[in-house]
Amino acid sequence: MNLLQMRAVREIVRQKFSLTRAADMLMASQPGVSKSIAEFEQELGFAVFQRHGKRLTGLTGPGGEVIKVVDRILNEVENLKRVGHEYANEDSGRLVIATTHTQARYFLPKVLAEFRTRYPKVQLSLLQGTPRQIGDWVTHGQADIGVATEALTLFDNLVTLPCYSWQHVVLAPAGHALLKHAKDLELKHIARHPIVTYESQFTGRGRIDMAFGGQNIKPHIVLEAIDADVIKTYVQMGLGVGIIAEMAYEPDRDQPLQAIPAGHLFGTHTSRLAVRRGVFMRDFTVEAVRLMAPKVDREQLMGLVGAKD
Repeated sequence: MNLLQMRAVREIVRQKFSLTRAADMLMASQPGVSKSIAEFEQELGFAVFQRHGKRLTGLTGPGGEVIKVVDRILNEVENLKRVGHEYANEDSGRLVIATTHTQARYFLPKVLAEFRTRYPKVQLSLLQGTPRQIGDWVTHGQADIGVATEALTLFDNLVTLPCYSWQHVVLAPAGHALLKHAKDLELKHIARHPIVTYESQFTGRGRIDMAFGGQNIKPHIVLEAIDADVIKTYVQMGLGVGIIAEMAYEPDRDQPLQAIPAGHLFGTHTSRLAVRRGVFMRDFTVEAVRLMAPKVDREQLMGLVGAKD
């Protein structure tokens, strides 16, 4: 039994039992992956995978327990590598942050600028995706830290920490009829106009839909986007009024657009970061987390993650 076999088993599960995709991810041949799995099962003395002909279709009962152990072993192997890197190269390495466009564009720049002054030798990498993709990337070790508003708390093996709270604003060009309701804005006022806002998985869109649905109002959403800059562009063109996160509105840069606070309509949201439970965190990773979530000190963080400092 060896690590190569365990990695093959884990990747098969991650790729939903597709040998082709698992082989691609492992940069190996399909026969090689199949051989690793067969040898692993032979040494255990029972089948880990259910089969239909030559296809793998799922995990057996014992296989479900095996994959938990395999995950723990491979996670600890990765922790050992991190320990080695930490003490061999204390102030250099690579930090991968998985995040959404909004966080990458409006929250992370100041954080990462400060991080760079402290750790100039660390290579930074940003992965952009949906909140669920971000959770998966952190879960599978493809990213060290995830930052998003939605979905991260749904992953049992992730520790999440609050970064900051925010609300939505409604955007309209100067002189637009909606602006006369700046002090008494209601959902019915917004619903009189075409709306440009976020795609369903991003930046509090679920709360927007719930708010309108709660009053039996069907909004006329003419354009959805994952990028607030795109939303602002189409609002400026006159396509409709916009609903975006407040941090994405920059008065000096976004003229002639004007913003109406809408927290009383759509609630307050909390953007969070996530790290994998039990992972060994290098010093620069700890510092990055603390820059994003300054209310959490080092000792608290290590206690929450459950890894030794």
